Amino acid sequence: MFLAWNEIKHSKARYFLIIGVVILVSYLVYFLTGLAYGLAQENRIAVDQWEADGIVLTDESNSNINMSMLSTDQVEEVKSNESTALGVTQNVIRKEGETGEDSKVNVTFFGIDQEDFLMPEITEGTEFQNSDEVVADISLNEVEGIEIGDTLKLAGTDKEVTVVGFTEDTKYSVTPVLHTDVDTYMEVRYSQTEVPPETVYSALVYRGSGPGQDVLADNDLVAYEIDDFILELPGYSAQLLTFGLMIGFLVLIAAIVIGIFIYVLTLQKKSLFGVMKAQGISNGYISNSVVIQTLLLTVAGVGIGLALTIATSFVLPPAVPYSNNFLFFAIITALLLVMAVLGGLFSVKTVVSIDPLDAIG
Repeated sequence: MFLAWNEIKHSKARYFLIIGVVILVSYLVYFLTGLAYGLAQENRIAVDQWEADGIVLTDESNSNINMSMLSTDQVEEVKSNESTALGVTQNVIRKEGETGEDSKVNVTFFGIDQEDFLMPEITEGTEFQNSDEVVADISLNEVEGIEIGDTLKLAGTDKEVTVVGFTEDTKYSVTPVLHTDVDTYMEVRYSQTEVPPETVYSALVYRGSGPGQDVLADNDLVAYEIDDFILELPGYSAQLLTFGLMIGFLVLIAAIVIGIFIYVLTLQKKSLFGVMKAQGISNGYISNSVVIQTLLLTVAGVGIGLALTIATSFVLPPAVPYSNNFLFFAIITALLLVMAVLGGLFSVKTVVSIDPLDAIG
């Protein structure tokens, strides 16, 4: 520790350069992790809010809730005390701006029973009480400037809904969710066509064990565990795999870069290490100083990179899908430290192989 620290103090510029590289690489890894987690949350956060165990869809829908259509009879056949019907449809809302031009936003409508567990917690305003009233995700207020009492028009039709409240963390497939009653949901879903004579739901969400397989098979329905359903969301699994591979390779590259720097520094100090070995200083002591030095540089760089990432999260605009996950950050920090130390260990072999006479001569 003594040798490692004093060497860093003696050659500040050289080691600050290494720390700077570690800062940039770790900052990139942390920030990319935050973006990946934030984007993943915007795909699934509304489903997580249900705190449900499973969901029932039609067999023909292939786990796509937008293609699932359950009749009232089917819902009644499989419904239990801890289940509720859900209607899902996507649409585009329009709001007239200050310049007179309409701003268009893709949204997802959830048609729910106000008394069931799918009703989100209201953070501003009130719950919907009548038809054509919606509770919107707060991002519509933060990004689009939509306020309580605003009237939103559906693109391509004369249908209008009124915002009566806001809730947090209700996005589905990266679109804000508007919660409303089933009648309004039906009008929105079939706003460009004739409304069917009976209500058509998208799914049945349940808590607990769920309906039996015989009942599901008789009604051409399939039950999915909620985690399996989330993984089947369009593009969700591919997104996780892509970002996971990117972050993994970045961690590996960071370790290689640190290892190369330490290895080059070790070669530059070959004559110094030769003198130390000629004086009787053991290979173990010199090798430990190299590893500790690598660890000190990595801890400093990774710590500053993490601090910069957290600071950046406070100044990002709400439109950026970013979210800190400190469990992921802790895992990445541990990986960076371990991989960097392993990279530094390659230099130990060079230290051990140094011949004092050759190094001095």
